[in-house]
Amino acid sequence: MTEAHATWKHDQEFTGVASSGHTIIVDGDKKVGNSPMELVLIALCGCTGYDVVSILSKKREAFTSLEVRAEAERAATPPTVYADIKLVYRVGGKVSHKAVEDAVRLSEEKYCSVAAMLNKTAQISYRIEYVEG
Repeated sequence: MTEAHATWKHDQEFTGVASSGHTIIVDGDKKVGNSPMELVLIALCGCTGYDVVSILSKKREAFTSLEVRAEAERAATPPTVYADIKLVYRVGGKVSHKAVEDAVRLSEEKYCSVAAMLNKTAQISYRIEYVEG
């Protein structure tokens, strides 16, 4: 079981800790930390990025970098959930485009638990960019 808690510090600032023991600052005002909704996007990028790295490594693809960027629009009325999320995967190295496309698709459709949850309210689309060298 995973557990987490957030302790209020002041204003809109909380200190969050989960089962791993790592501490983060959560700030609804975005002055000293990420907002909760920003953290959701970071979680999505990290989750799908982990999957893609894992799959490409198993396929022995010679990738040298991976950056996953998210751009999201929220619903106009409360709760203002994410309604549209665009992911951009920026992959460096000499990799098979098919291997990368397969890895991204598998992450989005099968493995990424964060994407599976967000798919309940958001339309998630993605694009892959390749960086040689």
